Amino acid sequence: MSDESACLDRRTLLAASAGAAVAASVGAGSTAASASAAASTPAAVTAPAAAVPPASQDWKHAVAGTRGSDIAVKAGRAQEGRFGVMFKNAEAYSPPDELIKSLARQMGEPTGPAGSDLDNPRIPAGFTFLGQFIDHDMTLDRTPLPEQEADPHALTNFDTPLFDLGSLYGRGPDTDPDLYEADKTRMKVVRNVNGVDDLPRRADGSAIIGDARNDENLIVAQLHLAFAKFHNRCLDTGQARNLAEAQRLTRWHFQWIIIHDFLDKVAGPEVVGRFLDGKGRVNREYYKPKNPHRPMMPIEYSVAAYRFGHSMVRAAYLMNARTTPPAVGPIFGAEGSDLRGNRPLPARLEIDWWHFFDVPGKPATPRNAARRIDGKLSLPLFNLPVTVVTEGTSSLAERNLIRGKRLGLPAGQDVARRMGITPLTNTQLGLPDPDNADWQGKAPLWFYILKEAELTHAGERLGPLGARIVCEVILSILDADKNSYLRVNPSFRPAAPIAPSTGQFRMGDFLKFALSY
Repeated sequence: MSDESACLDRRTLLAASAGAAVAASVGAGSTAASASAAASTPAAVTAPAAAVPPASQDWKHAVAGTRGSDIAVKAGRAQEGRFGVMFKNAEAYSPPDELIKSLARQMGEPTGPAGSDLDNPRIPAGFTFLGQFIDHDMTLDRTPLPEQEADPHALTNFDTPLFDLGSLYGRGPDTDPDLYEADKTRMKVVRNVNGVDDLPRRADGSAIIGDARNDENLIVAQLHLAFAKFHNRCLDTGQARNLAEAQRLTRWHFQWIIIHDFLDKVAGPEVVGRFLDGKGRVNREYYKPKNPHRPMMPIEYSVAAYRFGHSMVRAAYLMNARTTPPAVGPIFGAEGSDLRGNRPLPARLEIDWWHFFDVPGKPATPRNAARRIDGKLSLPLFNLPVTVVTEGTSSLAERNLIRGKRLGLPAGQDVARRMGITPLTNTQLGLPDPDNADWQGKAPLWFYILKEAELTHAGERLGPLGARIVCEVILSILDADKNSYLRVNPSFRPAAPIAPSTGQFRMGDFLKFALSY
């Protein structure tokens, strides 16, 4: 079966904003029943009581600012705190707003024949949400509120960006007992009112977890649930004897997946190998924080390079095929039927993970593909619904581009030159009116990275500039963590029964073990 027929076809995945329906069709290789099913609007699910945060807070990761990310414009490009500038000698790029808006207007996903080849054959859709989960773990701000209020620009780095699953473990069972079972060792998993496993929730439907962002949509919420189950399985199978051992195993297998599956998929193994040698030593080229023990987060990474994931989001996803019609969840749609979170998981939208990752022993088709990484956004993100954006433009492309300018990001070509990469021209990038003098022969960094992926790798993975920033920052953060496996035990390799064989472990294997598939 071809890659196209194995994945949901976006040609008829039409965007949904408030009150609009989403229709979806399954690729040609699927059954007629599936095609008919996906073409229908998903059945309504009874909505729970109003959630906290309210609906206007849903999916805020896409539109909200982050405390301290304005450090370059508020304190100077040499200053480092929670955030900082990676290329300090590259000046801020500030083309006119109207020119930026003209670029944003052309970033909507094409429909019809022009949009027929948007599926990424290299990256299953689960990696879109794994990337979101990774980002949340890395950017969780546990700075006490009084310090946040006293230091709104995060000039003092009270927290550190670590891959320690703080969203899962919180501050531990003594301080956050609601995350744990009574034994203070196992993570709490509940059977909800809809008869399916779920995160523990408050009466208003919001999840009781270490990072509320992991409940903003039903896919990342179920991914969080899978991590809780992995932790518990380490205990159930005797791989861990206590809380500390279960946490270490879960964290180290998570870190292994980040390096050997996520970065391998989105950046490429040769780029990973550029920064990580066979002995677990990390080579740094441009990301060199002044305080290696509390490393700043580069705005080139957080405001531009790592936002490549916005281009990977589909309009809708096949969640399971247990029923006729199969369950298809739109990103945004009718209340109660879409994928927004902060509510008990509906049984209809419970995930069969083999539709999102390659899970050994499970069907290979149909599988959702990620969108290609390119200069386009799927329509639900291109035109965000009013429940997500309460003020300003509804265009995520415009919001990202304007934010990059406001926070002092350098231009894509300026970063490329400093990395020794031959820059792409504005004509190659397809900027509107590319010879306009106001562009200064340059392009916004976020757009540059998206188009670089499209032009150098057909959108199947990041191009050289984007891949190197993402890899270097993530691997350097792992290297800075004195408790990561790279620092404690660089010879660590996942092994049976958690892994199918020593050193062979990917996200599908993680899910197989966690969920006893």
